[in-house]
Amino acid sequence: MLRPLLAGSIGVGAAVLAAAPASAQELETELFVQGLASPVDLTFAPGDPSRIFIVEQAGRIRIVENGTLLPTPFLDIDPIVRSGGERGLLGLAFHPDYQNNGRFFVNYTNNAGNTRVEEYQVSATDPNIASPTGIQFIASISQDFSNHNGGCIRFGPDGKLYVGMGDGGSGNDPNNRSQNPQSLLGKMLRYDVDLPSPFIPVDNPFVGDPAVSDAIWHLGVRNPWRFDFDRDTGDLWIADVGQNAREEVSFLPAGLGGQNLGWRCKEGTRCTNLSGCSCADATLIDPIHEYPHSQGCSISGGVVYRGSAIAGLQGTYFFADFCSSTIWSLEYDGTNVQNFTNRTQELRPATGNITQIVSFGADFDGEVYIVSQSGGRIWKIIEAPPQCEFTNYCDASNTSLGNPAIISAGGSASVTDNDLTLSAFGIPFGSTALFFYGPDQTFEPSGAGNLCVNGNAMMPAIRLYPALTADNLGSVARVLDLTDPNQSTGPGAIAAGMTLNFQCYFRDAFPGGPPTWNFTDAVSILFCP
Repeated sequence: MLRPLLAGSIGVGAAVLAAAPASAQELETELFVQGLASPVDLTFAPGDPSRIFIVEQAGRIRIVENGTLLPTPFLDIDPIVRSGGERGLLGLAFHPDYQNNGRFFVNYTNNAGNTRVEEYQVSATDPNIASPTGIQFIASISQDFSNHNGGCIRFGPDGKLYVGMGDGGSGNDPNNRSQNPQSLLGKMLRYDVDLPSPFIPVDNPFVGDPAVSDAIWHLGVRNPWRFDFDRDTGDLWIADVGQNAREEVSFLPAGLGGQNLGWRCKEGTRCTNLSGCSCADATLIDPIHEYPHSQGCSISGGVVYRGSAIAGLQGTYFFADFCSSTIWSLEYDGTNVQNFTNRTQELRPATGNITQIVSFGADFDGEVYIVSQSGGRIWKIIEAPPQCEFTNYCDASNTSLGNPAIISAGGSASVTDNDLTLSAFGIPFGSTALFFYGPDQTFEPSGAGNLCVNGNAMMPAIRLYPALTADNLGSVARVLDLTDPNQSTGPGAIAAGMTLNFQCYFRDAFPGGPPTWNFTDAVSILFCP
């Protein structure tokens, strides 16, 4: 009497080749390291997958090696750094050929409060210690006020060093530095550190124009506290801190220089009505995303995910707000923002919150980290383990008793707990019944009911033998043993993260009719660790 079940779409198929993926991707955070002193930046050295370098604002660079925070700083220049507020040691970048030349660069405010971009060298005898004396200054830039120092430095895909400079501080750019083509304040700068001083690449967009400083790559930023290059595409992402109304994310395609991002004419897309420029200027580049101060007050960018641990997250840009502790992500296809998501609740730790977010960073593998000054903590973004979930679906037809039979799942869908119980109710007394499962959902009239579970080329529909007999209450039950070879290593292997669908088949003879078969409704189960 089981022949209809054994034939057709739910018959025996090939062995399982891959787990069915969860239908939705969830993220979470794990604490990577804590107890740092005002961390502001996180990066890695090219060619080095075992270490992560973290910048502490007071003037130190710390190393986390294979998950352990080393007690001795990689570099300590506290005596020459003026720290506090928006000042301090603010940025770190390793030369693309660091593994061979040991050169790296820092951005800090000196004791006079001015910006210095300086080259240092790793020790010749200890890769975890840098020589304490700088090699040469790449840039020395006077600051008007104590805030808006920028501070981020990154090597681009072209091997050039990019420097983000704020507008000099105060409010509303009182000295109109950002739109002044002779000032290095309020600009994105570009240097070739492999050339002699003044390190100007010949292909900088304004080289040869006496009206514009040769080091300028882009104009019109207010305080590009953090920027980053997409390591796959080379596109430039800038998180520019706003004045009193808008925070913004700007996107510049790889290799595109000479653009004006609008400050102080515009704050985001909002016209400021300040003097010295026109917000109607069509050459001003608008951000791809902005948010009002009802959602925060200071944007903290921001990196593009290019890791391999979280499938489907490729090309996702993460950023946050320091004041509201809101974390967002988005994607951009060059024309439209897509998949904009508030990630705050999703990334919240099991206890407490992630607050005072100042930066994001990525490791050698492209995995993303959140830098928080609260507790000096670094959080790693990881894929959340799948959550156990039961969902009934599919309509059941009436049995010969007059009501539909139903299936239910009890216990846990945790593969570790291994105590999942399948039950079916409303089956005619004495009927033979059999549970089965498969990766796909369907809806096909079959016998006196509806077939709701199917197999596919990756995994067949699996029957749970031996068959059962309905008791005088019209019920059958089976504990699913996930350690059984049929469920652990055979064609019906079940693992955490798989979503599988279960149904019960049973014999059902209607009065005056020939013996036939029927089905319960179905239950979809997402298995978790």
